[in-house]
This record gives sequence, structure tokens and C-alpha cells, in this order.
Amino acid sequence: MDIKKILGLVLTLLGIGGLIYAAVLYVNGSGDFKVLAVYGILGAIFFFSGMGLIRRTGNPNH
Repeated sequence: MDIKKILGLVLTLLGIGGLIYAAVLYVNGSGDFKVLAVYGILGAIFFFSGMGLIRRTGNPNH
């Protein structure tokens, strides 16, 4: 497996975790807007950068 795909997978998983954590904080009502915005924005940035890195990295076997 290529190092770029591994990094893309890690970034994607971190992004999913950040978005889920922000959603849990929102549902529980335990968190002000700044905290929710930070986790949500960072989660989105990590998620979309990881997905873009995976998509840009082509499969060398095909």
C-alpha cells in the first residue's frame, strides 16, 4: 500500500471522528458554539483532504 493512501486513510478517519464528536457534543448540548465549530471545521477539513488524497492517488496496477 502506498504511503499517500495510508495518509489519506488516516486523515479521513480523523475527520470522521471529529465530525462524529462534534455531532455528539451538539446532541448532548454540552458545548458552546466555538467548540462545536472548531471540531466540525477541523473534522471537515481532515475528511475532505483525506478523501481527495485517496482519490488523487491512482492505482498503479490498473
